[in-house]
Amino acid sequence: MNPKLMGVVNVTPDSFSDGGQYLDPAAAIRHGVELVGDGAVVLDVGGESTRPGAEPVGEDEELRRVEPVVDGLAGVATVSIDTSKAAVAAAAIDAGASIVNDVTALRGDPEMAGLCAERGVGVVLMHMPGDPRTMQDDPRYGDVVDAVKAFLAERLELAVSAGIEEERVWLDPGIGFGKTLEHNLELLRRLGELRELGRQLVIGTSRKSFIGRIDGSDVDDRIGGTIASSVLAAVEGADVLRVHDVAEMAQALRVATAVLG
Repeated sequence: MNPKLMGVVNVTPDSFSDGGQYLDPAAAIRHGVELVGDGAVVLDVGGESTRPGAEPVGEDEELRRVEPVVDGLAGVATVSIDTSKAAVAAAAIDAGASIVNDVTALRGDPEMAGLCAERGVGVVLMHMPGDPRTMQDDPRYGDVVDAVKAFLAERLELAVSAGIEEERVWLDPGIGFGKTLEHNLELLRRLGELRELGRQLVIGTSRKSFIGRIDGSDVDDRIGGTIASSVLAAVEGADVLRVHDVAEMAQALRVATAVLG
């Protein structure tokens, strides 16, 4: 069990957990450097909130937020740009990003797949029904794991057909994106079925509302739930854990690994 830690660097005023804390590029860069010191090997830089109900951000504003941060962190760690806009992804790649984390799984911008193929970058494809403004409007599935697996398989096939090397694709079931509490728990219990797709799995449970629905905790009091869900996901085969609290997560993984041998 040796998952990579992806540290979250939100350059936004309205992200659900840390919105506004790192809107200044210098503060965001300092935070990213700290996360690497804590154990992150990938830094996921985002300039548009994808929390439930979030309002869209224009391309120019998103670029203004993320470009200097990516540039400042590109020599520190592997940088992922969290965007669904091809123009933003292209500028971030020019600034040093080597992964595009697209919550729409290449559906948001018709230019994105071709760009990622041409530039030879890694791609994270995530499951999300609808968009952040509508995804939590009564999500329903027959079998959530089967539905997510089929969606990710289809998006993986599309990515490869567009010229993206399969080895460069990571898959994310989208915990908290268009899912109820039970949907999220079922996905975490049955990650082994998603591993059958043969690609690295990215899991992001960090501080999410499903933890609060279990124990009533506020967003700032969910580190314990984040650690529990993330360690269990790693045991089930998660390859990448996307977290805000990297130091605590790294310690938890060290201890869990020692106990499990």
